[in-house]
Formats: sequence, structure tokens, C-alpha cells
Amino acid sequence: MLDLDYLEDSECDTDMNVVMLGSGHFVEVQGTAEGHPFSRDEMDVLLELAKVGIADLIGMQRTALEKD
Repeated sequence: MLDLDYLEDSECDTDMNVVMLGSGHFVEVQGTAEGHPFSRDEMDVLLELAKVGIADLIGMQRTALEKD
């Protein structure tokens, strides 16, 4: 899930915000440990999930724009 609702977000261990361009370059990365500190491996997993999710969203946006 890319964007948690309040209840899910308030119970997470790590809050990670990622903004990327269609080129794959990062605009913003912000990670906050809400429960316990997170490891580099966990951060790498979260960044990869964000990359895949953002790529999916960009693909959907491009498809929607092509239909117009």
C-alpha cells in the first residue's frame, strides 16, 4: 500500500515519504522511526517498494493522459 490511512499510519513502525520523478530520480526521501529504529536493509526495502509503486502510478497517469 502506498498511502496509508490515519489508523494504519498511526500504528506503523516506520513512516517513509518518497517523491520521485518519472526518470527515477529522487526529489524527497524522509524516513522516521515511529516504533523502533529501522535498519539500512529495511530502508532499502521501503525505497524499492516506493520505486515500484511510483512507477506503477506514473504508468497509470501516462495511460490516462493518452486516452484524452
